[in-house]
Amino acid sequence: MNGFGGVRKEVRRDAGGGSGGSVRPTALIEARGLHGLPGVKGGSGPANPVGGAESSRAEHGARAPGLGTGTSGGSGDRLLEAVRQRLARDGAEPTPARVAVALREEGRLLGDAEVLGVVTALRSEMVGSGPLEPLLAAPEVTDVLVTAPDEVWVDRGGGLRRTDVSFPDAAAVRRLAQRLAAVAGRRLDDAHPWVDARLPDGTRLHAVLPPVAVGSTCLSLRVLRPKAFTLEELVAAGTVPPGGDRLLRSVLAARLSFLVSGGTGSGKTTLLSALLGLVGRDERMVLAEDSAELRPDHPHVVRLETRPANQEGVGLVTLRDLVRQALRMRPDRLVVGEVRGPEVTELLAALNTGHEGGCGTVHANAAADVPARLEALGSTAGLDRAALHSQLAAALSVVLHLVRDRSGHRRIAEIHVLDRAPSGLVTTTPAAVWHPTGFRRAEGWARLAALCDRGSAMNGGDDVNGDMP
Repeated sequence: MNGFGGVRKEVRRDAGGGSGGSVRPTALIEARGLHGLPGVKGGSGPANPVGGAESSRAEHGARAPGLGTGTSGGSGDRLLEAVRQRLARDGAEPTPARVAVALREEGRLLGDAEVLGVVTALRSEMVGSGPLEPLLAAPEVTDVLVTAPDEVWVDRGGGLRRTDVSFPDAAAVRRLAQRLAAVAGRRLDDAHPWVDARLPDGTRLHAVLPPVAVGSTCLSLRVLRPKAFTLEELVAAGTVPPGGDRLLRSVLAARLSFLVSGGTGSGKTTLLSALLGLVGRDERMVLAEDSAELRPDHPHVVRLETRPANQEGVGLVTLRDLVRQALRMRPDRLVVGEVRGPEVTELLAALNTGHEGGCGTVHANAAADVPARLEALGSTAGLDRAALHSQLAAALSVVLHLVRDRSGHRRIAEIHVLDRAPSGLVTTTPAAVWHPTGFRRAEGWARLAALCDRGSAMNGGDDVNGDMP
């Protein structure tokens, strides 16, 4: 008997002999009935992280080496279900030894690699993300979307592409969505048919159950990488044009308050995380977010996250609450992950009371639409139009607007400065416009340069106008 519950092994020594030889499995005893299992050849289970040319392999799942072909996918599914049921009855963790015992009781004797394949498949289904796991592990993937059991889409930064990954049926998609929701500490059932939450690894989860989602459970997963992109990497990727990083560094050095605007998936959070990594190491940042997505590479970051009410309707913590608390935490820079409601009043008030360099993101179709967008958000807090524009004129200096073109590429389309019209309303003026060879100066360029120079001088810095492209 060995650590795999009775699977035979033989010890072979590497060339040179000695006691340091490796242990290698013998040939398979029997491999019938496993073709089609996730994690086994022909299946759709998890794989090692892949990228580039390996991405197509991820869409078909990992494969345990050495299995033959010609076995039935149906018998493989039945075998996996039988092993699953045995482990569930015992309340046992799917370790290699326990899986080997369960397989032997089912009349299947397998080699070590195949046992490990079944173990991987079971763990993926019980505690992982099932057939989506190889997609989520691929380093270039940003979004994984499930619209039906046989419709799984992935975005690798170049737009959505359909994959070959599939689920057995709609019930399997529903089970996965409910299990992921439970991992996030949220409820997902017929009484609460949708969920928006963050998984422990930072992945953003959104799911909607039928009949609200017609036909099948809809599952959306946005992958957050543990390390933020640097500004240099965004230049290399084309998000920031050549030389544009100098302009962005000038905005940060001058401690100008700014918003990053754009549509869903345009890269607002990615850009803001990169910019926050450039903040001085002696500055304290306090982040308030609905879902903790910002990952700035900075040594002094305090992160606050909202919380929904529990089943009794108590315990709700809103973004507005977090902004109020953040102001009492001695921030050098206050960051609101996404301005989306009444918290806009607290943010503008903070930026008007000595908290320079604050920033955040906001959904908008264009930079010129940001004042109207903030006006609409302010109205939800009871702030009238005149008061909103008065605070906005004094609080905010710059808007960085991102777009995502039809090919899926994200880029900073324009940079605007804010001005107050004779009517008292705030408008925006383009200061820099995207061009493949670098930002092109626009009408508001002189004002932006003056803001950067004035801010740098007030903060003890040098004249940064000469550094601007």
